[in-house]
Amino acid sequence: MSAKKIITEKSLDFFERYLNNASPTGYEWEGQKIWMDYLKPYVDTFITDTYGTAVGVINPDAKYKVVIEGHSDEISWYVNYISDNGLLYVIRNGGSDHQIAPSKWVNIHTKNGIVEGVFGWPAIHTRNKSKEEAPKLDNICIDIGAKDKAEVEKMGVHVGCVITYPDTFKVLNGNKFVCRAIDNRAGGFMIAEVARLLHENNAKLPFGLYITNSVQEEIGLRGAEMITQTIKPNVAIVTDVCHDTTTPMIEQKVQGFTEIGSGPVISYAPAVQNKLRERIIETAEAKEIPFQRMAASRSTGTDTDAFAYSNGGVASALISLPLRYMHTTVETVHRDDVENVIRLIYETLLNIKEGETFSYFD
Repeated sequence: MSAKKIITEKSLDFFERYLNNASPTGYEWEGQKIWMDYLKPYVDTFITDTYGTAVGVINPDAKYKVVIEGHSDEISWYVNYISDNGLLYVIRNGGSDHQIAPSKWVNIHTKNGIVEGVFGWPAIHTRNKSKEEAPKLDNICIDIGAKDKAEVEKMGVHVGCVITYPDTFKVLNGNKFVCRAIDNRAGGFMIAEVARLLHENNAKLPFGLYITNSVQEEIGLRGAEMITQTIKPNVAIVTDVCHDTTTPMIEQKVQGFTEIGSGPVISYAPAVQNKLRERIIETAEAKEIPFQRMAASRSTGTDTDAFAYSNGGVASALISLPLRYMHTTVETVHRDDVENVIRLIYETLLNIKEGETFSYFD
């Protein structure tokens, strides 16, 4: 496949709709429906499971199975406590950042639809400047304009309601995509684009391809844990985001050096099968796809770990999309990196043969 632009007007419209839709951990199904609707022309069938993971399958009868995977959920909050004066206190659903909460609008999801609110914060004039208090889980709260607890409940808000941010997709300076939940709906977008390219280029694969959009990654890789037992794949190529470490307040000696615009990031970690990773690197070099390297320690912290250690061991690798400002509402990626991750997964699939074990002993 040539280095021509991959993202079309139609695919960008899908990406925007998919990002703007709320899919908090445990409540991913509406986003999954958008994703499946886009993917439908490019796959033979779908698998879904009890908790909402969705898989588009090409060549479902093939015995040898390859997974390409992203996760569909976004971080969010739960209503945890309602005070007598009608303020809502929260707990995390995933790694939500308490420091970005003050002055943010929120959407509270109820049976009767969205109730809007704001994370309030004391005015600068009222704070003790000699002892500034930072936002913490026990001092951030949401105001929905209710005078008391009874009015909150009358509005349909109760303990357990899930809360998301309403921030929507924007393009910054022509080639940066900015939104909440790029972690990791970008992954779902990129694997869907791989399926589209396979279809449009009439590429025939000698194996079953399972385009997998897992749920519940943000609270411990749970969706991937479940679906890998259903698919029982031979190979898994996972895509998620990683940190751009070039912005202020990040220690590169600790976090490594990776930056947006410099290409997909290929991970080194115990869960990453070395021969599969080398196949990806060889593909990138042969096709002149720029890439970066990243070292993990005990784990990747991504669904790669769930696939790798399942079913007696599955050859797994991780291709990451570098991202700025993770777990904020302004997550930022470079369009070129998005296209190059798609290109690298696509080209790697064309280099995998039916029946390969990737064994160190063959």
